[in-house]
Amino acid sequence: MDTTTHPAADADLDPSPLRMRKALGRFASGVTIVTTAEGESEESVHGMTANAFTSVSLDPPLVLVSIANRARMNAKIAETGRYGVSILACDQEPLSLHFAGAASEPDLVRFTWRRGVPLLDGALVHLSCTVTDSHPAGDHTLHVGRVEELWFDDGRPLLFYTGSFRALELQGDDSWGF
Repeated sequence: MDTTTHPAADADLDPSPLRMRKALGRFASGVTIVTTAEGESEESVHGMTANAFTSVSLDPPLVLVSIANRARMNAKIAETGRYGVSILACDQEPLSLHFAGAASEPDLVRFTWRRGVPLLDGALVHLSCTVTDSHPAGDHTLHVGRVEELWFDDGRPLLFYTGSFRALELQGDDSWGF
């Protein structure tokens, strides 16, 4: 077995930021809008599109969002100690683009408030969270939140894969048995 390395092959293994983005873009993810507010008025709401979201624990109910240190949302979450996560439905791509700063569609934005946290109307899932821990991790901060209230509905989620939005096509009976 030949275990020598070749310089050209080594370049294909370099985890540069661009290569990381291309590689990890092959992991299909749901699309969320992370929101927080300094008060209970819509003027105080700050939101951003994020797909760096995951469940951490069922008991206690914990989730995590990974926010770039340079993003205003990072400071807003640190200030408020709270955030909401709205998991988007397949027809909410325009909202994702709006909160990503790629389009301006303020007329589409409608909030539902749960425990003082704004969440997006029409989303498949609403999670209202209180920050329990924040951990610096490279150029991001990981904000672990305890889910204080949740709501969900049935429907098709909006997905993100290789830099494009996709929709999940459900085949057959989509019940999970519980």
